[in-house]
Amino acid sequence: MQEPSASGLTPAQERTLALLRKPDQVTIFDADFIAELKHEAEAAMVSLSARLEGESLWISKSFLARVHGCEAFNLAPDDFEWSPASATGFVSHKAIELALNWRGDPVPAVVVDEALARLEDQADGRGAFIAGLCEADRAELRSRAVDRTTKFLQDFPPLPLSAHPVLEAAAKWRPPGTIELGGRADLVVGRPRGRESQLLIVDFKSGGRSLVHRHDLRFYALVQTLRHDVPPRLVVTYYLDYADCEVEPVTEGTLTAALLRTIEGIERHIELTREGRPPVKRPGVTCRWCPLVAECPQGQAWLTGGDPTDPTDPVSPSDLADPGLDSPG
Repeated sequence: MQEPSASGLTPAQERTLALLRKPDQVTIFDADFIAELKHEAEAAMVSLSARLEGESLWISKSFLARVHGCEAFNLAPDDFEWSPASATGFVSHKAIELALNWRGDPVPAVVVDEALARLEDQADGRGAFIAGLCEADRAELRSRAVDRTTKFLQDFPPLPLSAHPVLEAAAKWRPPGTIELGGRADLVVGRPRGRESQLLIVDFKSGGRSLVHRHDLRFYALVQTLRHDVPPRLVVTYYLDYADCEVEPVTEGTLTAALLRTIEGIERHIELTREGRPPVKRPGVTCRWCPLVAECPQGQAWLTGGDPTDPTDPVSPSDLADPGLDSPG
């Protein structure tokens, strides 16, 4: 029998921690690059705002995922409704937030129950949804949230308060004009120190991998850079079902690509909603819940050729339509 780990961490925790550790070399971005990035972003937002003719536009990761996906689905009526499956994310996030600040050893079921009680008291759509749940749906939601919270507490490296962990960390950037960028990262770890890149931005996902997840985190890194003039060090997608993560260092190329994708997404929105360009249909996983699929040959062909019952779908309706986690309020 092998000796237990000297650190007290499980192999899964040690594996993740090794990926997240600070390198010996300090990362400091060139100040001229950051200044030029902000200048390009501000100039683009001013130009795009003029084409919006006074419309205020909130840009989030969900906005960009939709407009860069199937444009017909993007323009379809938003009939998103919460369900126990789609609500699991915000309930487990609240439970994890409580667990990180819990005195003593947090019990997943206990912190989930407290999270449900606190969320139910909120005067918003999420609170109304939880308050209106029948016993069976509430039990299903609780079970899903306990599962996700347990996986986090058992498999993710423990975070001391000295690491300054913040759950549901909001970041916003408002340039001149009528466009605002922002969102809420699942977890931000670290604190600013001069011009050193110290922060880690982490998104938790259930299910499988998707390129959209990497785009989401690059957008968060861009917003953090524009608002603070210092980029984060790493962006991390942590897959709870696999106890594994994808880690991407933030580079000048990362931030430039995120800005270009953001600008292109806003341009597409303006072309579709203001300038009358016909939408382009791009069949994909969104066909599984698109209200237009019954009259869309491309979507039906995709569903026939794929597996519409695949439970490991990497993109969920709540990723694209969640108004609670990505709203400006």
